[in-house]
Amino acid sequence: MDALFPTNAAELANAPLADRMRPRTLDEVVGQDALLGEHGPLRLLLEGDSLPSLLLWGPPGCGKTTVARLAAVHTRARFLEYSAVAVGAKEIKAVMVESEKLARATGQHTILFLDEIHRFNKAQQDALLPWVEKGAVTLIGATTENPSFEVNSALISRTRLFVLQPLDAPAVRLLLERSLTRDTGLAGALRLTDGALDALAVSCEGDARAALGLLETLAAAVAAGAVPGAPDKAVDTAMMTTIVGERAARFDKGGDEHFNVVSALHKSLRNSDVQAAVYWLGRQLAGGEDPLYIARRLVRFASEDVGLADPQALGHTLAVRDAVHFLGPPEGDLALTQAVVYLALAPKSNALYRAHNSVIAEVARGNNPPVPLHLRNAPTRLMRELDHGKGYRYAPDAKAGIADMNCLPDSLSERAFYEPGRWGFETELAQRMDGIRRWQAKQQSRRNAGDIHHDDEGENP
Repeated sequence: MDALFPTNAAELANAPLADRMRPRTLDEVVGQDALLGEHGPLRLLLEGDSLPSLLLWGPPGCGKTTVARLAAVHTRARFLEYSAVAVGAKEIKAVMVESEKLARATGQHTILFLDEIHRFNKAQQDALLPWVEKGAVTLIGATTENPSFEVNSALISRTRLFVLQPLDAPAVRLLLERSLTRDTGLAGALRLTDGALDALAVSCEGDARAALGLLETLAAAVAAGAVPGAPDKAVDTAMMTTIVGERAARFDKGGDEHFNVVSALHKSLRNSDVQAAVYWLGRQLAGGEDPLYIARRLVRFASEDVGLADPQALGHTLAVRDAVHFLGPPEGDLALTQAVVYLALAPKSNALYRAHNSVIAEVARGNNPPVPLHLRNAPTRLMRELDHGKGYRYAPDAKAGIADMNCLPDSLSERAFYEPGRWGFETELAQRMDGIRRWQAKQQSRRNAGDIHHDDEGENP
């Protein structure tokens, strides 16, 4: 217990507030009721002392280490804690060997908590597999990164995955209030107004450790006399913001949160939700995302999700890309906002995207007929003797501006790869395509009737 929670006066004096206020019972844990509530699956495992190997996945400050340490309270097993940042596979292997010997000699089982398990590379993670598989230890791995990408599938299959959620603002506020009233926390050191408490709870984006760290910073400032009137006078929101500053939005450019926010922007644009789109763009920019990366995403969106419903969208986003490159941040950020608003309010169509995928799928089937003879190039006499180009008709010379010939192989002549959407400019394209179809049908009818000059007399579609 002494190694898990600070208890004596010296430890309490030197330990960070987040460690001093760490929950010591399952009932003290906040924000994870789905897992640790009365009938939560993780709570049942912990209280039943029948813990399998686990993976705990969640953002910083959500309680992963707390859950692991509470496992030590609810088990008769020996509990060992390591960080993958500080140890290597060789040290862990030595622990595994020792744990196996101990189990054989005394029957005592070992729980190994490995924080930041995603910091182990594939080979290091593979080294854990034999010991976990034969039950030499119970592994509890904690990670802030998506296990699908950062943890070996073999290790995932041998563990139970539990996903911890970021704490909501009321949960963080409850932890702050505990810290301000308990002797192990900051009782008597300072008071905060309700507004300041709310602002501090919200600013930490579900990270309890960060919230308690900022509260500790504020307490130190009060103790040093940097906050006028405190601690007798409650610290208000303005005082609190002056001392602790403003936290940058949580946004990991190389991690899972990066892709979550990118996905949120793309899907908000697709749903024509301009307010959400502008917000998610701001989250990316505030988090330090490369503006040119965002510009590339918007150019892609212009073709993939707007397409020919608004042909100007592609040109607009390319111009914004150039503006971002020319201006750089922060001036170029306004151009990105302009593009986001434009794309959000533009009519949407994925007809081009579907047409492209349909063609790619057709080609991938492997049934790719040769190019019809009348469409082949004929630069040499031999090619002309082989009928390359024979029957080709030059469309601009026809009165209708369209020549009566099929440009697809016969086996694909009935395929329709591109079908225009129902919005924006594509409604006009649909009318044009319908006119061309009617014209072609009329030419076919005349051809069937034996009229060999039908296309010269046809009206413009």
